[in-house]
Amino acid sequence: MHRLEKKVAIITGGGSGIGRATALLFAQHGAKIVVSDIKKDLLDETVEILETTGTDVIPVESDITNEDDVKNIIHSAISEFKAINILVNSAGISSRMSEQEESSDFKVWQKVLSVNLNGTYLISKHVVPEMKKSGDGSIVNIGSIHSLVSFPLGGTKVGLKTGTFDAYPPSKGAVLQLTKNMAVQLAIDGIRVNCICPGYTKTMMTKAAWSDPTRFEYIKKRHPMGRMGTPEDIANACLFLASNESSFITGIALPVDGGYTAQ
Repeated sequence: MHRLEKKVAIITGGGSGIGRATALLFAQHGAKIVVSDIKKDLLDETVEILETTGTDVIPVESDITNEDDVKNIIHSAISEFKAINILVNSAGISSRMSEQEESSDFKVWQKVLSVNLNGTYLISKHVVPEMKKSGDGSIVNIGSIHSLVSFPLGGTKVGLKTGTFDAYPPSKGAVLQLTKNMAVQLAIDGIRVNCICPGYTKTMMTKAAWSDPTRFEYIKKRHPMGRMGTPEDIANACLFLASNESSFITGIALPVDGGYTAQ
């Protein structure tokens, strides 16, 4: 069964990890895909995979913190497919990733907030008018378990970056609150907005956690199910929230975390 037949989906951060897995799954269920990423090499890899399946796909190299780039994503989707039905805000960075580019703690803070929160805001702002034209839509924001709970106290003992003023949890907490506000305001327009809160998921963002055996064991034990998540675990939740099967669900935080936040 194609659960997204004739739907047009924009997926940010689609070059790897959760974004790529979501793009591939949506394509399997009949969606037309507009996939964006700031890294052209990764974006090209995703598009190559999608094209081998016969998927209608448009790649857009973009920085979601740049409003002109965001407008170009929307323009590309409307020019080619005439509508936007689904938005998955998967693009994001961690403080560790940002530290490779920025020279001070405050610049790291600004960078993480800019990508994780401002980027989600910007593209949602420009997608919503197009969704209103069709009278429905689904926006799925990728938050984190750290939208809901803090970094674990013992993480520093195994070399994980879990600093007191780390920008990542506040950025993802803000994404959840943005989700709730958008959900309430846009319900009258038939647009649903939900937030998935993944547990530690095996992607390049979390490589520092799973590439070191000591850290990997620590992270696995933090999850009652005894493992890290996979990008496909999160993509399956995205599919549910993007599809009509969740037509009476809006404004929720959905933990996909192996029981992490149930403790």
